[in-house]
Amino acid sequence: MVAKRDLEAHIKMISKIYEVITITGPRQSGKTTLVKKIFKNKPYVNLENLKEREFASSDPERFLARFKDGAILDEVQRVPELFSYIQVIVDETKQKSMFILTGSQNFTLLEQVTQSLAGRTGLVKLLPFSCNELKREYDINLFDIDKLIFTGFYPKIYDETCEPQIILDDYIQTYLERDLRDWAQIKDLNLFRKFMKMCATRIGETLNMNNISADLGVSQPTVKAWINLLEMSYVIYLHPAYNANINKQVVKAPKLYFYDVGLASLLLDIRSAKQVSNHALRGSLYENLVIIDVLKYFYNQGIRPSIYYYRDKRKEVDLIYKEAEYLMPIEIKSAETLNNDFFDSLNYFEKLFPNNCVNKTLVYASKQEQDRSQAFVTNHVGLLKRLN
Repeated sequence: MVAKRDLEAHIKMISKIYEVITITGPRQSGKTTLVKKIFKNKPYVNLENLKEREFASSDPERFLARFKDGAILDEVQRVPELFSYIQVIVDETKQKSMFILTGSQNFTLLEQVTQSLAGRTGLVKLLPFSCNELKREYDINLFDIDKLIFTGFYPKIYDETCEPQIILDDYIQTYLERDLRDWAQIKDLNLFRKFMKMCATRIGETLNMNNISADLGVSQPTVKAWINLLEMSYVIYLHPAYNANINKQVVKAPKLYFYDVGLASLLLDIRSAKQVSNHALRGSLYENLVIIDVLKYFYNQGIRPSIYYYRDKRKEVDLIYKEAEYLMPIEIKSAETLNNDFFDSLNYFEKLFPNNCVNKTLVYASKQEQDRSQAFVTNHVGLLKRLN
C-alpha cells in the first residue's frame, strides 16, 4: 500500500504553475515514493547512483538530453552542475512540471535553486507522516502518546512494520557515515553522535551554544556549525522566539526540537514505549510532537507558518501562531488531568497583548475537549481544527 500524503493536493496544484517542482525534506520522509506516484509517467534517476552521478557531473548537457519531456531527479544536490542546464531547458520549453527535483540536503539544494531556478520552481517540504496521515492510512491510535513518541513518524517504520529502533538507528548511521562525510567532512563521527545525543537532552530548551560547547569540549563556532548542519538536514528544528519589544527581558534565542520525536527518543536511549511514560523528558517530547505536527499541518498545504514561542523573566507560552496582527497562544501539557495552573501562562500572555490575543488554547494529552472561560481545552488532534 502506498499511503496518501496530505501534500499531494498542493503539489498537483503547483505542477500547473511551475516548470520545476522542488521537494525537500529529511531522508526517508517519503519524497521518492510521493513523486513517483504523482508523476508516474516521468523517468526516474537517483543521483545517489554513482554511475548516473558521474555521467551528470561530467556531461550535464548530454545527461539531460535523454529526457525530452523532463524527469524526476532524486537527490539532485549531488550534482549542482545540473541546475544551470535545467534553467536553460525550462526557459526554452516553458513546459509545466517538466523536472521534479528532490533533495535531503537543504543548504546545497536551496542555494542552487535560489541562484538558478528562482521564479521557475515551486518549493515544498515533505516531513515524515503527520498524525492525520497515520490515523487515515494506518488507523493508528493517536492517544497512545507514549507509543507515538517512541515510534516516531518515519514512513518506513509503518510500511514495513519494523521495530522503530532498528530503522531509526540505521537512519542515524546512514546520516553519519554517508551524509556528514560527504557534506561536512566531519572526522570524529563518535563525537558528533555524542553531540546529537546532547541535543536530545535539551529538547524544549532555549538553545545555549556556550553550555553545549563547555559540556562537549569543542569550540562554540564548531557547535554553531554543527547546529546548522542538523537544522539544514532536517534533524532539528529551531523554534523562534516571538519578540514584540515590550521589554528587555524577553528571551530571543530559539528553542530546540527534533523533526522526528522517535529519533530523539532513540538518542535518549529510550528502548520501549513503557520507558517513555516515566522519562524525565516526557513532557518535552510531547511538546516536540505537537509543535512538529503543527509544522506538518501547514507545510502540507504549502504554507510557511508564522509560529513562535514566547518567554520572558516571568512566564512562557509554548506556541504562538501569528496571522496578520492576531496572536493565538497555545500552551502544551503532557498531563491527562487538567490543573488550573495550566492556564496561568495563557492569561498572562493575554494581559500583555490584550488587543491581539485570540483563541487561547490549552493542549493536553486527553481525548476530552472543553470550552472554558480561561481557554479552549483540546488535544494534539483537536488543535489542528482550532488552527483551521
